[in-house]
Amino acid sequence: MIHSILKDRPTKLFIGFTAFFVANALIAESIGTKLFSMEKIFGMHPVNFTLFGQSGMSFVLTCGVLLWPLEFVITDIINEFYGPKAVRRISLTAIILISYAFLMYYISIGIPPADVWLQSSATQGVENIQKSYNAVFGQNMRIIFGSLVAFFVSQLVDVKVFHKIKKITGDKHLWLRATGSTLVSQIVDSYIVLFIAFLGVFSWQLILAIGIMNYIYKFVMAIILTPVIYLVENRIEKYLGHETAYKMKLAAMGRQEA
Repeated sequence: MIHSILKDRPTKLFIGFTAFFVANALIAESIGTKLFSMEKIFGMHPVNFTLFGQSGMSFVLTCGVLLWPLEFVITDIINEFYGPKAVRRISLTAIILISYAFLMYYISIGIPPADVWLQSSATQGVENIQKSYNAVFGQNMRIIFGSLVAFFVSQLVDVKVFHKIKKITGDKHLWLRATGSTLVSQIVDSYIVLFIAFLGVFSWQLILAIGIMNYIYKFVMAIILTPVIYLVENRIEKYLGHETAYKMKLAAMGRQEA
């Protein structure tokens, strides 16, 4: 039985997408403690916007946002070929495994460090590697919780909007349903995580301003990555065969072949 499963191309493709989706999400969450300046990447000075009365706003983002756009692409492809149930399944799988990973991070933080580890790190210029380790892996629980809730809710929104648009457009205008669903879901994602993580810490005006700056980045990336979705779709159709791909798209919409 296992050999027939592994020979089935749609199954192999789904397993591959799921593995990449989960790994990419976990890496994005793990590297999210580091902030970077988008302007510095391009050799520019901070833009210093004023939004909602908050001056000095610039594109200071977490490193996690470098990977999240790929989640948008995978979500839309899974939506197109496997349907909303598959998206919910891989999203829930990602949340469970990310939660498990952070539980292991916190357990590892609490384990007493070996003297040899502290001493060898000190000779390399890291004065207290245990504190550094804690800072990197010990993310604030509100941020972790907010990020996971935002991720799951935004995935549900993405699925809903994607299929609403597809019911109107049919198989045409993949760019519209892919980009449109991402643009709607990511404004939901941006503000859920910010309000859960920082309400009571930041003013609501600052939260709104940070959300807008994050959303501008996500908006631009959604547009830039639209051709990638077409490229991936074409590669999948060649891999599966046109007839199989067509049947999968019908099934994803809850339809049968006429």
